[in-house]
Amino acid sequence: ELRQGYSPFLKRRRGIIGLCFFSCGVLGAVALYQIGIVKKLPEPRGRAFDLAKVNGSGQAYSILATPDAFLGLASYAVTATLVGMGSENRSRTHPWIPVAMGTKLLADSAMAAKLTVDEATKFRAFSLWSVLTAAATWIALPLAIPEALAAFRQLKRQDRV
Repeated sequence: ELRQGYSPFLKRRRGIIGLCFFSCGVLGAVALYQIGIVKKLPEPRGRAFDLAKVNGSGQAYSILATPDAFLGLASYAVTATLVGMGSENRSRTHPWIPVAMGTKLLADSAMAAKLTVDEATKFRAFSLWSVLTAAATWIALPLAIPEALAAFRQLKRQDRV
């Protein structure tokens, strides 16, 4: 069913998974940089972009003394798992799953916004890699909303019974 189904929700879920995996690829490259395996990553020329200033900052290593790309990889793995969980019609059969998925993507989008604002205000520079990950997250959120709302309505119906 997950491999061959064609419901609108399932099509959106596949898009979200693709965006999560894209973000994981981007974050994988940043993680290699942050741990010192890769010394430099390509970035656009100009003062607006500065990988070292952003992804090499103290803030990028401040949570659990861990490079933030590793934490991002773990976070997107959780998001992808929530997206992949359940059947094609999970908004009816297991509505808490799409609600959790929508909530997680909302939290991911808020974190992406916070980090992008930090880049602009604290560092006065952007990391192309961070911008790509943030953009993928913001594109994924509206894909999740229809199923999450359908699941929320299902939960409300169940409460009335």
